[in-house]
Order: sequence, then C-alpha cells, then structure tokens
Amino acid sequence: MLNDKFKNHKIILASGSPRRQQFLKELEIDFEIKLKEIEEIYPDHLKAEEITNFLAKLKASAFENDLQDNEVLITSDTIVWLDNKALGKPIDASHAVRMLTEMSGKTHKVITSVCIKSTKKEVVFHDETLVTFTDLSLEEIEFYLKNYKPFDKAGSYGIQEWIGLVAIEKIEGSYANVVGLPTHKLYKELMNF
Repeated sequence: MLNDKFKNHKIILASGSPRRQQFLKELEIDFEIKLKEIEEIYPDHLKAEEITNFLAKLKASAFENDLQDNEVLITSDTIVWLDNKALGKPIDASHAVRMLTEMSGKTHKVITSVCIKSTKKEVVFHDETLVTFTDLSLEEIEFYLKNYKPFDKAGSYGIQEWIGLVAIEKIEGSYANVVGLPTHKLYKELMNF
C-alpha cells in the first residue's frame, strides 16, 4: 500500500539500525539508506519524549539542503526512560552492566520518536511502551552482554534477543516500538503524509 502511495517518491531511511531497516522491508516500503554522522547531544532541560523528538529532528536537519522535491526522509531515535533519566546507548561494558542492574526488577519506559521530512513538510511523533524486567542476577547480565553485545542499543538490551525471552515479565504497548520503530504509527503517518 505504501509503495503505491509513494510510487513517485523516493523514501530515504537515515538509520544504520538493521532492525529499523527490516521493519521498513516488512512494511513493504522501497527505500534507500543514507547516513550522516550526527553528534547526538541534546539540551539538559529536555525530558522523556522531548529528548527523542529533539534528536529525531536533529538527525533530519542534517539533510536540510540535500533533499530533493520527490524525496521523503525518515529519521528516528530511541531512549529508555528510567527513574526520571534517559538511558541511551552504553559507553562500554561496565556502563551496560550498570544500566541493566538499574533496570532489574523494575518497569521502564521505551520512547521512540520519528521524524518524516520532505522539502514541504515535517511531521514528528513518538510512542511509549512500558517494559517490566524480572530480577536479573549479575551472572545473567554478564552472560547476555558477553554473548549478545548489545552496545548499539538504548538501555543496553534488545527485546528480540535472549534477554527478552528470559527477563521481560510484562510489556504494555508496542513491541515494535521497543525494537526501535513504532511501525503502527509510522504506517498511519506515512499514509497521511
């Protein structure tokens, strides 16, 4: 359906995430990948979805002067929100251990924002999913980090991996959002774009 709607346009996904790329393929969207190096820094006063909205727009702004009239750009950003602070991607293994230890036995929020941009229009939206972890032992955390190396993921975990099978007690909201793209909202926004 989306390919029909955008048959005269080129969809560009500005994300190196294999998970986001796979979702677009599964939505049956023809797209190409273009990446620009962006320093993901945001003002300290921003909270929760303000952070991801800001970063999704920041990633889109890097393409400001490059977009052609027939191109539609999609950018995205995901964070884990726990105890009133953002957990992004871990700096190193010990940082990942700290993050997963903090999340153990608690409920956190996964927030993903998406920016859809053309030369004429820009839409930014977000989704939130609550994820509850069981209590994790240090041994389980270290096993996961050693075998799955989730260092490119917000909060140091991928719900689609081993940790999602053994440690996630409850999820309220979109599973795809936790993986990194709220596909149900993206589909609707693209159909209305």
